[in-house]
Amino acid sequence: MIYKVYYQEDRSEVPVREKTKTLYVEAETEREVRQALKSRPYNIEFVQKVNDNHLEYEKKSPNFNLEQL
Repeated sequence: MIYKVYYQEDRSEVPVREKTKTLYVEAETEREVRQALKSRPYNIEFVQKVNDNHLEYEKKSPNFNLEQL
């Protein structure tokens, strides 16, 4: 499954929408995504499962880069 992770790069800062970044991750569960990203200094706001139609739309974006954990 593919998950879209919304995050801030610095855990100590207050989340600001304009600074939110996204990351696409292939994993079995949301829990696995959070565990794998635990070592990074990210402030994870939201993890969203991406379905087939949504995934096709996201792949058209120049920012789409799939990370495998």
